[in-house]
Amino acid sequence: MTASNASITTVSLPYGTAGIAAAAKVIAGGGCVAVPTETVYGLAADATDSRAVAGIYAAKGRPGFNPLIVHVPDRAAAEALAVFDDAAARLADAYWPGPLTLVLPIRAGSGIASLVTAGLPTVAIRVPAHDAMQALLRATGRPLAAPSANASGSISPTRAEHVLRSLDGRIPLVIDAGPTTQGIESTIIACVDGQVRQLRPGPIPHEAVAGLLGVDIGGAGEGIEAPGQLASHYAPSKPVRLNATRAQDGEWLIGFGAVAGDDTLSAKGDPVEAAARLFDALHVADSADRQRIAVAPVPEAGLGAAINDRLRRAAVPTG
Repeated sequence: MTASNASITTVSLPYGTAGIAAAAKVIAGGGCVAVPTETVYGLAADATDSRAVAGIYAAKGRPGFNPLIVHVPDRAAAEALAVFDDAAARLADAYWPGPLTLVLPIRAGSGIASLVTAGLPTVAIRVPAHDAMQALLRATGRPLAAPSANASGSISPTRAEHVLRSLDGRIPLVIDAGPTTQGIESTIIACVDGQVRQLRPGPIPHEAVAGLLGVDIGGAGEGIEAPGQLASHYAPSKPVRLNATRAQDGEWLIGFGAVAGDDTLSAKGDPVEAAARLFDALHVADSADRQRIAVAPVPEAGLGAAINDRLRRAAVPTG
């Protein structure tokens, strides 16, 4: 599939040897490409190249104070960039590769562009589990900064067509490997100065992290320390009403469990299925012939906390 405007022609290639080779060539030339991870599609560029990273910000229209996650192929590559304490090492051993991002003190001489960290003394780092992102990391031999592949603040992409809807004409290439499996962005845990804090909920629940480490897990501070902390984020173009048990006039209702709606996150009330379908359902609702979106209540326990975090940010008015 190919789409274009006056500035850039955006090409979509299936995941495979040819697609990864084409993506690696774009990155080697200082460009950025969309590639799937197990969470959402990411917009990847060389994290050591400030001009390439600036291209991510330009494509997304992303605020300069919002840091980016650096993806690396394995723990050894992560330790070359960041300083691990005991808690960070235990979390990495338990959850990498996978949907966990660690915010850690950046290692002197790491080579990571300061634009990636937004001037902070820490770096957000992850070892992804998806074959396509792992193949791209190995093909480029570079750490890859890769926020979600969508315009800043809009609904995160879980399919290649979502990327094209948002970034058509802004990037040269999308690698299509079908829908992502987790469906929401990674859990972000900061391990800094002997403290462990959750900066963003995600597929790995707060309770699992606390149980593994045997310590209380703190929360985020007031400043922006990691991606996904803006009050308004993951937002459709239409107003969103939460905890709805029925649709009002002009609303597209996204159901859950006993609340059926026009669409559903999970008819059987399964939070794992709901997380995987969340952004896809929001994309469908945003394209529907209704003026507003309503979403059924989702229990807060476990993975529901991450789902509700995304929904609350999607429902915050943008202006």
